[in-house]
Amino acid sequence: MVTFKATHIVKPAEPTPEEIMYLNACDQIKDITHTPTIYFYRNNDKLDNGDAIGVLRDSLSKVLVLFYPLAGRLKWSAEGGSRVELHCNGRGVPIHEAVSEAAVEDFGDFTPTPEIQALIPSVDYTTPIDEIPLVIVQLTRFKCGGVSIGLGVCHVMADGPSALHFVDEWAKIARGAEPIIPPFLDRKVLETDKLLASKFDPAVLRPPPSLIGEEDNMEQRKKPIAVAFLNLTKIQIEKLRNKASEELNLEAGNSRGYSRFEAVAAHIWRCTSKARRHVDEQPTSLHFVADFRNKLRPALPKNFFGNALIRVEAADTSGNLLSNPIGAAVRKIRAAVEKVTDETVRGYLDFLKGLPDVGRFRSLDNNGRPKGDFYGNPNLAIISWTALPLYGADFGWGKEIHMGPGSMGFDGKTFIIPSHDGDGSFNIAIWLQEENMGAFKKCFYDDI
Repeated sequence: MVTFKATHIVKPAEPTPEEIMYLNACDQIKDITHTPTIYFYRNNDKLDNGDAIGVLRDSLSKVLVLFYPLAGRLKWSAEGGSRVELHCNGRGVPIHEAVSEAAVEDFGDFTPTPEIQALIPSVDYTTPIDEIPLVIVQLTRFKCGGVSIGLGVCHVMADGPSALHFVDEWAKIARGAEPIIPPFLDRKVLETDKLLASKFDPAVLRPPPSLIGEEDNMEQRKKPIAVAFLNLTKIQIEKLRNKASEELNLEAGNSRGYSRFEAVAAHIWRCTSKARRHVDEQPTSLHFVADFRNKLRPALPKNFFGNALIRVEAADTSGNLLSNPIGAAVRKIRAAVEKVTDETVRGYLDFLKGLPDVGRFRSLDNNGRPKGDFYGNPNLAIISWTALPLYGADFGWGKEIHMGPGSMGFDGKTFIIPSHDGDGSFNIAIWLQEENMGAFKKCFYDDI
């Protein structure tokens, strides 16, 4: 049980610009919800003898001077089309202070259950948008003396690399470390005046397929879901890569083997189709996002703060996925990844800017009600954290013992997370319909 003690509104420690900041097309299609993450810390002398909430408040007020857009609020744009604008007004970020009767050890392997979600602030998305903070924080102290930091950063404001940059600089300030790397805040850097050589193919943005025989996905949305937190060892991952690469015919000059992500994503895709007992002709799609910071010419600044992700889709039928070796699914994923170039990204951004309404891409409507495309059965949505600098958030009481997603899943949502131990293994957090989870777990390990 979590008991709340106080809420502190933290504003920038110094005056910051008051302005309406430009949001690019990538920002506009993001959910007006918060990406939930959780950090756990074991008890130590620095936590026992220090003022954890005071440290967080003081350092947050300082880091918000650099990342001042996060202290602002969104508003609906007069432009319409479900677009928003960012008002940098310094209204601040809430930190909730709480205590729990649990101990850190009670959370076991940190599977993202509702018990984990209770450690991350909740948001009522029916609240007027200009009253919703863009960052939410909760410090929870456990009976063992350890703490957790539950964090939510609004999707519109930041993707994974940007959110982690914010946390890293916040932690640096908290422990007095150097150097501080300020964010690059000009989101207009994504704009271009040059004529595009080709137009973006919007097929990747079409709604994903539904189950054959169902006109819509409402019945699938209603089914109860379960979450699993599964580990793949380095040896198991390499086995999947080797199986896929057995069929890889390396052409002259093309020596890039399949990545760990490509092999593991293909394995999960095949296992979900098998566990869901699809008919052979069932269309299924795998959706993920690709970071295009280094795909643009010139590349974006390393400290670019915002969203720089493009939607990517691989599609097949379940029959093909399961009747062919894993290499066939990997090739589908590789082909989708290789379509991400400067030209396609520019075309993607241009296409999004021209849409009359961007609301279809959000999973909540303007009044906070669920809507949008359904990426569950027969589909899959994978979020890869394999290339992100996830770990090392030391606020002055040592590095976290766990960092992971909160319990905000839907059927088919999957995270691929590198192990905190640095042993080359992956942790897989996946949400599936309860009726399919048992079969998935069996397939996940038996079919390696």
